[in-house]
Amino acid sequence: MHPAPGGRVVFHVGDRLTLRLEAPADGGVGMVRTTLGRRDRLLTWAQASDRDRPRLAAAAWRDVAMRHDGQAWVLDCVVAEAGFFQAKTFWRDDQGYTHWPQGDNLGITVLPARWRCGNTIYCAFVRQFGAARSAATTADDLRDGQLAVLDRHGFTVIPPSGTLRQLAACVPHIIDRLGCRILHLLPVCPTPTTRARFGRYGSPYAGQDLTAIDPALVEFDHRSTGIEQFRELADTVHGHDGALFLDMALNHTGWGSALQEQHPEWFVRNPDGTFHSPGAWGTVWEDLVELDHRHPELVDTLAEALITWCQRGVDGFRCDAGYMIPTPVWQRITARVHALFPDTVFLLEGLGGAWQATEDLLTVGGMQWAYSELFQNYSGDEVASYLDHCLDQQQRIGPLIHYSETHDNPRLAARGRTWSLLRNRLCALTSQGGGFGYTAGVEWLATERVEVHQARGLNWDAPDNLVDELAALGRLLADHPAFRDDAVCRRVSAAGAQVYMMQRQAADDCPQVLVVANTDPDHGHDCLLNDTILAWLGPAPVDLLGQKLPHLTPTSHGARLRLPAGGCACLAAAAWQAADQGQAYRAARLQLAAAVAILTRRCEGEAIGPFAWPRLAALLAADPIAFITAAHHVDLDAVARDPVAALEAAMDAGSYPMALAWNPADAGRVVPVPADHWLVCRDKVPFRLAVDDPHQPFNARSLPVDGGHVVLVPPRQGLRTLHLHRLGHGPDPISATIHFLPRHPILSEGDPAEGRFLLTNGRGAMARIPADLSTVVSKYDAVLAANLDTRWPVDRHVFVKRLRAWLLIDGFNVPLDATSLVDSSPGPVARWHFA
Repeated sequence: MHPAPGGRVVFHVGDRLTLRLEAPADGGVGMVRTTLGRRDRLLTWAQASDRDRPRLAAAAWRDVAMRHDGQAWVLDCVVAEAGFFQAKTFWRDDQGYTHWPQGDNLGITVLPARWRCGNTIYCAFVRQFGAARSAATTADDLRDGQLAVLDRHGFTVIPPSGTLRQLAACVPHIIDRLGCRILHLLPVCPTPTTRARFGRYGSPYAGQDLTAIDPALVEFDHRSTGIEQFRELADTVHGHDGALFLDMALNHTGWGSALQEQHPEWFVRNPDGTFHSPGAWGTVWEDLVELDHRHPELVDTLAEALITWCQRGVDGFRCDAGYMIPTPVWQRITARVHALFPDTVFLLEGLGGAWQATEDLLTVGGMQWAYSELFQNYSGDEVASYLDHCLDQQQRIGPLIHYSETHDNPRLAARGRTWSLLRNRLCALTSQGGGFGYTAGVEWLATERVEVHQARGLNWDAPDNLVDELAALGRLLADHPAFRDDAVCRRVSAAGAQVYMMQRQAADDCPQVLVVANTDPDHGHDCLLNDTILAWLGPAPVDLLGQKLPHLTPTSHGARLRLPAGGCACLAAAAWQAADQGQAYRAARLQLAAAVAILTRRCEGEAIGPFAWPRLAALLAADPIAFITAAHHVDLDAVARDPVAALEAAMDAGSYPMALAWNPADAGRVVPVPADHWLVCRDKVPFRLAVDDPHQPFNARSLPVDGGHVVLVPPRQGLRTLHLHRLGHGPDPISATIHFLPRHPILSEGDPAEGRFLLTNGRGAMARIPADLSTVVSKYDAVLAANLDTRWPVDRHVFVKRLRAWLLIDGFNVPLDATSLVDSSPGPVARWHFA
């Protein structure tokens, strides 16, 4: 089997996966057993109770036949949904026996298309964006004699903090100037102010309330709440085409938190009955108290807190000390969030935990990214060894994000400008998909360590800074194809060399680049470029960082390149001038993901033949309604041969539209949407859309198409309210009522198990059956009833009152009732769908 059993592979939505099985071509058939294409069922299983999970375990698996290409059995399919899936090939002989390759299932991680590239992160501690922002040092202020006197007398003295609005004012600098796409906030929850307050301010990691805003971060303007000011910040970030991540600590709370006061039974106790404080690396964090995740109600509370933040505009979470929480707990939490917000990123802070914990959480745990440990590897040998590990694992379980420094570490600039610039360039240029982060103040060469119990200076606007250098890195990572998700990277320097070299090859015809970094900040070093490297660099290479080209000395087998102390360069055959190409690439990939999602409502991913992805994306971008209509009517045999040609032909045919257009001008009326029709919501500016639907929750961020932005809402039923929030135009949404009409009238709406089916034959016989087969709701319920009197309309006889059914399989009885009912259609013919 290829990929091998027990292996791990990583894709993004819209990519193609190929599985091969070496088995006889005659006398049997190659098969794949997989959960691909069953995301909703996997999420249902992950959210279920331990009692219900065994009943649902098999519902997500399916068997798919492979085809023989003359050498091996092959399955080629499009991955259309984000999540963690599994697959394994087997051979079924002509007697019906199955033969399995040895080893475990293949793990398949599929990441959302939105996070393919340009994932540069700016980490901000809101508290520092007040008076401390421009300070180079704040130590003297904190040792003020008057404060010391008050401290000794037990007074609580907390200076003013930076606010959410002060940080929002810096978003143009962060996103537009530096080119960071993600703003990562340290926790914004209330901190201890008296009891168990450590330091001058108290730590945000000693949170007092999972969903509240620290009042110190809010401006008192007599008209807006803290939550509204947080939404303002989120709206500002999104209005600049950015994303917002929030640091969440779900392993613990601070002493005296709302959870501890309301549910002390949800916390870990020591043998002597005292509450337990967590710790790591020999340190106990005494301002924290550890949660006991064995309580299902606690896990649900944590998941609801994250959902609340998503509703406020958060796009991802940094999971503090995530490795301390069991994988099954994360599995349930991430499933609940992804069921409502499927593109949400969970960034694991696994520093200090075992690597196996990281692998488990980035696969079955439902997380997408993890912290890299490059920031604590320094020598040439350490850097080469760790980056080899990263290149391997990023292809197995997902991106490892290179933060150049974090709030847990000393500032790079404390060791000097050269050291800070080297480490930032090294982390950026060796990242995957632009997964590079740094902490506020790095660009200003701030030297004060970020202490979460204090409010240290950021040295903002210092004349000696790295703003231009980091901005150049941001543009390069965002736009150059060699830094996208599909670039092939490999180390070309010798193990242990002081100068690290990485070759990056883009998937398209774009020239390769060579990253060279002298890991020694104190001495210059040489590296050798062989003839092969010189051949693709060409006779006049350039440095894409805008620096003067390092000195090259010809040798018998290539050239010797001299790098100064801490020198770093990104060499290519020619300068890169295509500004905003990364933005266009991300837009096209989003269009592709939407196109594939529409197609896979008609057929499975393996039934979609090979295609040129830019052409498929362009078809959807040109006319989403025509694309949806064509996908509904297209011949599936033609899709298996050439999807793009088949869809182009179907679009030219001009069939009856299967989608209805909606825009904010329609908000003042109830818009009816015919059965099986999509709703295409369009606006001129980017927006978020939420549809209130208890059975099919829907939240999405718009994708750019020709002439504007759209959200494609799949078919559903019932009277629903949608909320459209224009990004960057204020947090107040536009609300409207949409009536998604049913295929056939039903006697009630809501939970599928609460419906009734009324079937008649026009000659006096009828069936009035609850969707929950085993129940009788009223005296009128009957599987078979009839009026046997030709004179009176009420002479009713019931022949069969109800029916009960069970499925007996593999020794297990499964009742076919509301507990296993997925959905139902009232017909005619009436149909029930059970899992």
